[in-house]
Amino acid sequence: MKKKILVAFSGGLDTSYCVKYLSEDKGYEVHTLTVNTGGFDEQQLVEIEDRAKSLGVASHTAVDETKTYYDTVIRFLIYGNILKNNTYPLSVSAERMSQALASTGAGNDQVRFDMVLNVLAPGVEIITPIRDLKLSREEEINYLKSKGVNMNFEKAMYSINKGLWGTSVGGKETLSSLGMLPEEAWPTPVSKTGCETITLHFEKGELNKINDKAFTHPTEAIHYLQALAGPYGIGRDIHVGDTIIGIKGRVGFEAAAPMLIIKAHHALEKHVLTKWQLSWKEQLAQFYGNWLHEGQYGDPVMRDIEAYLANTQKHVTGTVHLELHPYRFIVLGVNTPYDLMSSEFGKYGEMNLGWTGDDVKGFTKIFGNQTAIYHQVKNDVEHGTEN
Repeated sequence: MKKKILVAFSGGLDTSYCVKYLSEDKGYEVHTLTVNTGGFDEQQLVEIEDRAKSLGVASHTAVDETKTYYDTVIRFLIYGNILKNNTYPLSVSAERMSQALASTGAGNDQVRFDMVLNVLAPGVEIITPIRDLKLSREEEINYLKSKGVNMNFEKAMYSINKGLWGTSVGGKETLSSLGMLPEEAWPTPVSKTGCETITLHFEKGELNKINDKAFTHPTEAIHYLQALAGPYGIGRDIHVGDTIIGIKGRVGFEAAAPMLIIKAHHALEKHVLTKWQLSWKEQLAQFYGNWLHEGQYGDPVMRDIEAYLANTQKHVTGTVHLELHPYRFIVLGVNTPYDLMSSEFGKYGEMNLGWTGDDVKGFTKIFGNQTAIYHQVKNDVEHGTEN
C-alpha cells in the first residue's frame, strides 16, 4: 500500500509541483486540502478542486475558515490597528496561522506551518519538497511542463496569495532592493477615477455597516469594502521586513479594505479612548503583531493581550467618514456618542469650560513639583549650598 500524504493545496505553482512530485516521483498517495480564509469564491474553489483532480490526487477537501479567521485573528489586528513596520497589515502572515491550525515552504511560512503542526500534532512528519530541494519558480515550471501539466505559467511567474485580509504579490521585482511590480502583476486593475465619499460604522470596534448597508458578520463587510475600494488602487504598497529566519524580504501587497478599516478604526479610537489607553494599546499591539508574524500564535501571552484589546473596545462605536481617490484616501472625521472632544468641555485653542486660569497655575506647580525638587537638590549639591 502507498503511504498517504496530505498537501495543503491552493492550486498555484508551488502546490501543483508538490502534488506531481510527491505522487509520481516519490510514490505517495496524495490527498489535498484547501483552507479558504476568504481568498476564494465558490467558482474558484471549483477550479481548485478540478486542478487537484487533474493532477491525479486521491481526494480533495475544502474547508471554509473565513469567519473563524476573523473571529480569532483579524478582529484583534483591527483592535490593535496593527501594521507591520507601519506599512503591512499582516495579510499573509495572519492567515497562515488559520490555515495551519485548520490543516510553500519559503521565507516565514516554513516556520509558521512547522511550529503550529509541531505544537498541535507532535510527531507528525512534515515534508517540504520546494524548501528541501531549494527550487526556483523557473525550475518548478520546467518540471510541470515535463509532466504535461497545463496551466498559466506566465501568471505563475508571480506568487499571489489572496485572503480576507489582503493579497500579497511576489515576483522578480521584489527579489532585490529596487523595483516596483508592473501593473499587470496586481490582481485588481485600477478602473475607478474621480472621488467617492463613504462611511464606515463600527460597533464596539467591529465594522458592521458601510454607507447604508448593514452586515450580519464583519467578514461580509470586509469583502464588500474590498470590492468597493480595490478598483481605486488603494492599499497597494511594497513591504520590506525582517523574516523569522533572519533575512530581509520584500513583498508587494494590495489591501484596500484592511488599510481603510485600520485607519478609520484608529481615527475613531483617538476620539473615544484616553491617552493611556492609546499608549498601552500601541505597545501591546506592536508586540502582538510581531509575535503573530513570527508564528507564535499559540503562546498564551497572545490570549492575555487579546483580552486587553477586546476590553478597550467597549466604547469604540461610531461612524467614520472617508473620501476615496485613485491610489489614496482621506479620513474626513468621525461621529460618535463617546467623543472625548465634546464641545461640552471646551474647544481646543479656544474657551475651556472645565477649568480656570488659576486652576492651571496650581496644577502646573504640582505637576512639575518633583522635577523642580530634583533640579534644586542637584544645584545645591553642585554649588555646595546643601544643608
